[in-house]
Amino acid sequence: MKVILRQNIETLGNMGEVVTVKDGYARNYLLPRGMAYVATKGNMRVLDEERTRLQVKMNRQLKDAEKVAAELEKHENAITIPMQVGEEDKLFGSVTKEMITEKLAEKGFSIDRRKVEIDEPIKVLGIYTVKVRLHTDVTAKVKVWVVRQEG
Repeated sequence: MKVILRQNIETLGNMGEVVTVKDGYARNYLLPRGMAYVATKGNMRVLDEERTRLQVKMNRQLKDAEKVAAELEKHENAITIPMQVGEEDKLFGSVTKEMITEKLAEKGFSIDRRKVEIDEPIKVLGIYTVKVRLHTDVTAKVKVWVVRQEG
């Protein structure tokens, strides 16, 4: 049976491709889960409309991510995290993604902690650059100042 894929499926192909699969696989797995359409001219038109809507949505998300990245990378948006320290300015614990997202939230940025990428654990006082992946094509760099907690 020929079907049109509605999404990328690793073993079959990418969205919009027409592929031939066994009838049972199409009827029992792909079609009920909405992963594919039966390949007809009408369904090809529906897929083209879906693809157009998806492209508009992706472009909007990309522009929003670029705008947020530009705001994040401004120098005044560096964040400061006070931490308790021991000997040789080593931290008790380490700076976590949650701490960074909380500080960003205080500055008005609502970012999921899973989007924050810390290259190596932050366990010493200093200035660090942390990546925030806002979109598959957009990554912002945020300066994180880890300072001694007073008191």
